[in-house]
Amino acid sequence: MRQNEYSLFYGVDRLTVLIYILLVLMGWGNIYAAVYNEEHSNIFDLSQKYGKQLIWIGSAAIIAFSILLVDTNVYTAFAFVFYALLIISNIIVRFVGRDIKGSHSWFIIGDFRIQPAEFMKFATNLALAKFLSNQNIIVNAQFRLRLKDLLNNYRNTIIALLIIGVPLILIKVLQDETGLAIVLIAFVVVLYREGLSVNFLIFGLLAGILFVVSLVVTQTSTLLIVLGCIAALSLFFVGRQRKNILIVVGVYILAAGVVLGTNQFYNKLEAHQKVRIDVLLGRGTVNLKKEGYNVNQAKIAIGSGGFLGKGYLQGTQTKYDFVPEQDTDFIFCTVGEEWGFVGSTLVIFLELFLILRIIFMAERQRSPFSRIYGYGVASVLFFHLAVNIGMTIGLMPVIGIPLPFFSYGGSSLWSFTILLFIFIKLDAYRLQILR
Repeated sequence: MRQNEYSLFYGVDRLTVLIYILLVLMGWGNIYAAVYNEEHSNIFDLSQKYGKQLIWIGSAAIIAFSILLVDTNVYTAFAFVFYALLIISNIIVRFVGRDIKGSHSWFIIGDFRIQPAEFMKFATNLALAKFLSNQNIIVNAQFRLRLKDLLNNYRNTIIALLIIGVPLILIKVLQDETGLAIVLIAFVVVLYREGLSVNFLIFGLLAGILFVVSLVVTQTSTLLIVLGCIAALSLFFVGRQRKNILIVVGVYILAAGVVLGTNQFYNKLEAHQKVRIDVLLGRGTVNLKKEGYNVNQAKIAIGSGGFLGKGYLQGTQTKYDFVPEQDTDFIFCTVGEEWGFVGSTLVIFLELFLILRIIFMAERQRSPFSRIYGYGVASVLFFHLAVNIGMTIGLMPVIGIPLPFFSYGGSSLWSFTILLFIFIKLDAYRLQILR
């Protein structure tokens, strides 16, 4: 149906909004199933989690509606202001926030709880888009460089990485929220879309592989000797000119730094964090009644669903609380057990379709700010999806991040809603400026 070009919502991508609504409602239904109790079977019971989630859903709808009413210039003009305010909030919460499960990351007023780290995602995205698009305007005005060349400028690369890195470090160090901090790494994908050299990506992948190998091979000295032999052999292939020797020696020093740094990093981890890594890598004997319990029960729940699932509200693993955090971090277990392979595939398909839709929308933007922000939204959603499902099936360490639009919690639902609907508004403005 043709949209009224004089409507306040002219240009709003209805398909994206429809997918959002569908995912949120499916998530609400699964939260109900995850904590279902026959004594409290009314899905509108506000004393239960699913009733509270309904309040969060209603308030998220108001937030989404409000975002669509606000002029897009607000998001571009105040991008750094939002970023600064969220940085300050994430510092303050360390000193005035409540300690919940060892993490000082919640503002609590009565029954109302809010986690500022969740909202750092949209603020970081706005700041990154503002910085990169500002550089693009300057470059175009001077007729010197393309944006693709811009991120090869180390100064701008460092600033962009600092925009991502500062909140990451604050959230990890001050609040001990490893999962929410690591999510911000997803924004590095945006930098590659905007022209960061692929050499950085290759270096990052190799460093990641070496990091994992260093965790598996506990004999650090043996690993350093092996790397030294590989470095020496490589000189026979690249030649023994002075330049090549310096490059090989430099790479070896960096590799040795990663190996030694990994060892130091592992030794400084908390006991439960070491256990999670050991479980993932299969190091030693895993006690399925202790450190391996969560992941093992998650696998049992998902596997027991079979092809079509046991049926809605019929999941025994879910009903008898065998899976810890089954309404938040492990909500996908409820999907797998009650909906089976078909239902799980449907959920993953809808999440991926939303992400691909956002990428498509990002590519059609007329402004660099909107394009960059759109890729940031897609990157964050994909990271959450991949890690959350990965940790429930034992492919990722358990770091505690929600499944987008599915997991219980107001902060996560609000943050995903704000993140997405700002981009929907930016995309709508693409058509509004042509009226």
